[in-house]
Amino acid sequence: MAHRPGLSHRFTHAITRTPSNSVSKGIRAVDSGDPDAETFRREHDLYVKALQGAGLTVDVLPALEEFPDSCFVEDPAFCLPEGAIRLRPGTQSREAEGAAIRPALENRFDTVVDLPGHGCVDGGDILMLDDVVLIGLSARTNRAGAEAFAGVLANWGYMAEVCETPDGVLHFKTACSTLGDNVILATRVMAESGFFGGRKTVVVADREEYAANVIRVNDVVLVPEGYPQTHAAIQAAGFKTVLLPTHEARKIDGGLSCLSLRFALPGG
Repeated sequence: MAHRPGLSHRFTHAITRTPSNSVSKGIRAVDSGDPDAETFRREHDLYVKALQGAGLTVDVLPALEEFPDSCFVEDPAFCLPEGAIRLRPGTQSREAEGAAIRPALENRFDTVVDLPGHGCVDGGDILMLDDVVLIGLSARTNRAGAEAFAGVLANWGYMAEVCETPDGVLHFKTACSTLGDNVILATRVMAESGFFGGRKTVVVADREEYAANVIRVNDVVLVPEGYPQTHAAIQAAGFKTVLLPTHEARKIDGGLSCLSLRFALPGG
């Protein structure tokens, strides 16, 4: 895959889903209380407005009460200019979310393919850079799924690398994000992992590890509020930022990237 400047952060569209009332039953590794659905929806509205403010056309899908985690649309699918790939989430309660989001993918893409085989991949384990796609192995993404996904990418002309996500990291992107322009934001452990080669790395402040999950959307970086040192480090690296509340999403292990599928369509 050739270097494609802007591939990792230049977008025209996004797909999101309204948090359901059942979101209080969402999966979490550590119980820090149930998210409040109404508050979550208010935070989600701000998120959608920030995407629109960055220049995106945003499809807001209706809530799915039968799937408490379904507002985290990044996990069951992955989108590229060439088409969409329906993934197979690694948690059994989320397995059917791929089928549920497929109509929304077909509404935007002529090509929608299913992850081959029987392996599992969560979109939260996929980091799209301008010259390579990094796939992190985790409790939610296994090697069979990662290799099948890499095979689909290869058929579309993309290079992929499978990485061993450090212990204690839920998703690969829990601990790192691309800021674009060949710059990575990462926790100290991820920054020292060697995954990012010679790219510049902005290290997340100690005790602010949650802030490693940000999203660069065109000319701005969306950053979770409440992590002042990391926010300052991103700005010091030369990036314009927008702060957003993610307090309810965090209660069920969610972050900014989880809440949307972002992609560029030919012709905008």
